[in-house]
Amino acid sequence: MKGIALVTGANRGIGLEVCRQMACLDYRVLLTARDLEKAEAAAKNLDQNNIASLQMDVTDEASIERAAAEVETRYGHLDALVNNAGAYYDYWQKALDADLNTVREAADTNFYGPWRVTQAFAPLLKQSAHPRIVNVSSGAAALNSLGAGPPAYIASKVALNALTRMLAAELKDGGVLVNAVCPGWVATDPNNPGGRPIPEGAAGIVWAATLPDDGPTGGFFRDEQPLEW
Repeated sequence: MKGIALVTGANRGIGLEVCRQMACLDYRVLLTARDLEKAEAAAKNLDQNNIASLQMDVTDEASIERAAAEVETRYGHLDALVNNAGAYYDYWQKALDADLNTVREAADTNFYGPWRVTQAFAPLLKQSAHPRIVNVSSGAAALNSLGAGPPAYIASKVALNALTRMLAAELKDGGVLVNAVCPGWVATDPNNPGGRPIPEGAAGIVWAATLPDDGPTGGFFRDEQPLEW
């Protein structure tokens, strides 16, 4: 095995495809979801011997702590953390009249979720020889071109980009590479019927999760190419 990788929100869509691609690269992949049965079914459907299911809700600190303890017991380290879980593409709202409860819920999943998970798994990442963190973001959150759009989603992804930069700076001396990746407009459930094929969107995430030691950190990418913040 090349390493141990954990993917949040991985029972469908981009997260599921990231698990498949990482497994094909000979990683031991921990497929996590809020519902254990859904995680187990997704892992079974992939039909890969090196994928294991794990229950974890990124909005629930207790479940994150249990998952981290289980990974520590089983493996003693983590090589790649993919913060993929996301929610609330609130296309029906505008910033001026947005329901702030929805904004808070979006932030809890899209921003505080990756923050909680990274804090919990950082000690295990520091035990890796080649630690990587990937935060799945969106080009819609790029400040240089930001305009009107789904306010809860965009604001939470802007915050996630800021977190990416801070973590990259704090963890650089320890060799942890931290990057944000936009998969592009992908044909997952919220975006049907349009969008690019899911494997294409997932490929850039897998690239960032498997960077060489001299790879970039603190960057924002789509299809392995840098994006402006």
